[in-house]
Amino acid sequence: MHAGLLAVVLTISVADAAEAQRQPNAPQPGRGRAAAADSGLSPVEILNMLDAYAIVQAQDTLQLADSQYGDFVTRLKRLQQARRRNLQGRNGILQELRRLAGPQVAQVDEPAIRERLKALADHDDRAAGELKKAYDGLDEILDARQQARFRLFEEVLERRKIDLLKRAQLGAAARQRRE
Repeated sequence: MHAGLLAVVLTISVADAAEAQRQPNAPQPGRGRAAAADSGLSPVEILNMLDAYAIVQAQDTLQLADSQYGDFVTRLKRLQQARRRNLQGRNGILQELRRLAGPQVAQVDEPAIRERLKALADHDDRAAGELKKAYDGLDEILDARQQARFRLFEEVLERRKIDLLKRAQLGAAARQRRE
């Protein structure tokens, strides 16, 4: 059952990609933007499913004792939320920098750019501290072997996320071409 969640995500992504390759320009009568969006998973949905998969898979992968599992789930969710919140904050600041310093800007506002660069550096410092605190919280309940396994597990999940997001983007692009 643990691998079932990932299997569902992979199956949907592969099916979307295969469908896109089979019918790259085939018209789909009666299928508007909403219907196309409903036929596949968005990148956010994939990330949420992988977060859930990480929680479910952790007990087996890390060989967690039943007594560790509840605390682990709470602390892992805290880490996942911190990552997502920090990424969104960073992306917001980068968007502001893009608006202030992009190639389309005729009048450069140096003080505003410097302020946003400082805000980005401050944000990155705070984010690093928050992530360290979240990892420290997880490490408190894991032994050294489990800590190592968790870091390796995260690396595998990150590779899967990138692969699945690429597939989702290909599927979305194929659906848009069909509209």
